[in-house]
Amino acid sequence: MVTKRRVIGTCASVTFVLGLAGCQQGRALTQHKLVVTGNEHSVPLYSDEQTFMKVSRMEQQGGVEGMAGNVTKGLKAKTIDDQTPVTVVSSDNNGSVVEITEGPMKGQTGFVATQNLD
Repeated sequence: MVTKRRVIGTCASVTFVLGLAGCQQGRALTQHKLVVTGNEHSVPLYSDEQTFMKVSRMEQQGGVEGMAGNVTKGLKAKTIDDQTPVTVVSSDNNGSVVEITEGPMKGQTGFVATQNLD
């Protein structure tokens, strides 16, 4: 009886691990592209989500604070060309951590806003 339970438990564990491995492979193969919005010509790639949130809040303030947000964006974010292929590493409601898969910045990772990911 104990042996039967062990066999069933082992089979269930192996099935779970294989299924999980399949999910990880499928996610890594899904390609996305960065897309510009509005009158932008490139997509800002931030080092992390906290930097993105800070700059976004500053830009929304308007006035001097908004101008400071635009300057900070230029200093803190790298500009990436439209339609650059990326792989999503993780995501949430604000955006995604992506890895660039082609071009001169291949391998670079960073955070992009939700509206900049296709």
